[in-house]
Amino acid sequence: MRPPAKLGMKTLMQQIRPSHPPRPRRTALSIPAINQRALEKAHALQADVLIFDLEDSVAEEKKAEARDNLKRHFASLAVPHAAETVIRINAVDTAHLEPDLEAALACNPCALLLPKVESPRDVFAVADRLAERDAPPHLRLWAMIETPKAVLHAGRIAEAAETAASRLEAFVIGLNDLRKETGVLPEPGRTHLLSFMMQILLAGRAYGLTVLDSVSNAFRDMAAFEMECAQGRAMGFDGKMLIHPAQIEPANRHFGPSEDALAEARGIIAAFALPEAQGLGVVNMDGRMVERLHLEQALQLVALADEIEKRKVSR
Repeated sequence: MRPPAKLGMKTLMQQIRPSHPPRPRRTALSIPAINQRALEKAHALQADVLIFDLEDSVAEEKKAEARDNLKRHFASLAVPHAAETVIRINAVDTAHLEPDLEAALACNPCALLLPKVESPRDVFAVADRLAERDAPPHLRLWAMIETPKAVLHAGRIAEAAETAASRLEAFVIGLNDLRKETGVLPEPGRTHLLSFMMQILLAGRAYGLTVLDSVSNAFRDMAAFEMECAQGRAMGFDGKMLIHPAQIEPANRHFGPSEDALAEARGIIAAFALPEAQGLGVVNMDGRMVERLHLEQALQLVALADEIEKRKVSR
């Protein structure tokens, strides 16, 4: 009787469906749409995500100018951005929402980032407007979780992702506003904010969302920034929102797969690809028991690393 054939990695990937696509979102750089020089430099940056900001970084009297800048920028691109493109619009309850949506749709980004989201209604209010405008299905919505109400309602907001019409795909934590509204001081280590952050992360994970850590304001203090990146990665965040290009390299490094992690992942895949492992839920790998849930994690990690390499080549 012929022994069962050895499975390849591709076959294993087809058999086990990842819980979310292996899309690199290690770094999400915020670029003020009012800053034309920053817009011009955006194409060459190595961030996974570019967030073109029409909200906090743009003064009230400059909103229309920022929208025009953004439309010209996207219209002038000879080649689309290699990075995932996101436009942060103004909040649902502002007079800027409608013109922001009109400008954003003209740019055809990958997603819109909604600030000050406090309930599922805020997400559906924008999703409904997009449906009325026949926005393309690929246009997703990301939600800033940055107020006490948002933290308390994080589970309900994340649950909206179960309704396809919501377009909801990601959470981004906004600690500056959260500090302001709670009175928590900006201390090193973010000790008194960690419980809020984990609550948001748990809600996002329960409904398959990407969850990004907050910005670090002291962009010149790279030691402190690296500590925040290491902390955020240990907590389970997919990546981090950034405010300066100098933060891209260390954040990419911390939130990307390490060589040790990739070596272990490939070892797990190889162990489950052996003929004698077919049909088994647990295998012995170098003296420790490895379950199929670890195989799924390993496949996701290797797929993520492959996608990162593809993007390097395409830039």
